[in-house]
Amino acid sequence: MSQQVRGVVARGKGEPVRVETIVVPDPGPGEAVVRVQACGVCHTDLHYRDGGINDDFPFLLGHEAAGIVETVGEGVTEVAPGDFVILNWRAVCGQCRSCRRGRPQYCFNTHNAKQPMTLLDGTPLSPALGIGAFADKTLVAAGQCTKVDPAASPAAAGLLGCGVMAGLGAAVNTGGVGRGDSVAVIGCGGVGNAAVMGARLAGAAKIIAVDIDDRKLATALRLGATHTVNSASEDAVEAIRALTGGNGADVVVEAVGRPETYQQAFYARDLAGTVVLVGVPTPEMKLELPLLDVFGRGGALKSSWYGDCLPSRDFPLLIDLYLQGRLDLDAFVSETIALDQVEEAFARMHGGDVLRSVVVF
Repeated sequence: MSQQVRGVVARGKGEPVRVETIVVPDPGPGEAVVRVQACGVCHTDLHYRDGGINDDFPFLLGHEAAGIVETVGEGVTEVAPGDFVILNWRAVCGQCRSCRRGRPQYCFNTHNAKQPMTLLDGTPLSPALGIGAFADKTLVAAGQCTKVDPAASPAAAGLLGCGVMAGLGAAVNTGGVGRGDSVAVIGCGGVGNAAVMGARLAGAAKIIAVDIDDRKLATALRLGATHTVNSASEDAVEAIRALTGGNGADVVVEAVGRPETYQQAFYARDLAGTVVLVGVPTPEMKLELPLLDVFGRGGALKSSWYGDCLPSRDFPLLIDLYLQGRLDLDAFVSETIALDQVEEAFARMHGGDVLRSVVVF
């Protein structure tokens, strides 16, 4: 029998979101209904609200979440009712060309629930990133549920579902940061500061945080940065080079998603160094670089999708590190809020006042 629950819905481009009653169907084959315990307010949800992803309104927002599996559909073996899970938007198919080549973290055919959740009048909802977790309960593909240790705080654990995993993975998985490396992170919001934390976890010797907001730089220092650069008052490229013997960093993570900051990242890396783009650009942005510089500097220019993570591998490991006190996920939870406070949280996030607001149910 379907259930009626509360959910945060964006009905039109730029319109304030509101809490509405939504209908969650019973899980079909390969699906699961999850009782959401916590869900982070991510910039991607704001992009959905503002029409920056697509125009498939109305959207059921929320995707950075943890909760308890309530019921599962036919054929589900990955999880069972009662399991504590982090929701993910990379439920690998196991059959596409990437999965067959042993690279499931790049799966080109990830699974979502087949059935729609709807408004009371039957209007289908588009769940953000195939999840829709600003709701008391949500319907997802069972593969979008990654079982982890239930001792973890839901508010902290859920952040691995998007922003923290994206940043940490950009440094560790995509950038391949290793012991003794020098790392620069340009843009120190939630994703950038997660990259700082990832670089520290990987054993980087020098971690340079770059931003125009001293509050974010102060947070970066708490999370593992060894140096900070306020690029509103000094040249980021020159500052990074000065801190790395004139050479540039081994790995530069660009967590803003703008041509200007990408150019900074490109020129702030050492010869044969690596640039990782994890900031999300908008469709109209263009990048112009001298091709000779691209050739002459060597190295690698990479993009990081979801931190190139494999949830079944990475989430349990990172939760274990969190429970051991080696990964401070709690530091990203700036505030906990109610479901009807998401719109106000968007404003605080846009103003740089928080790393993460987290809806707690």
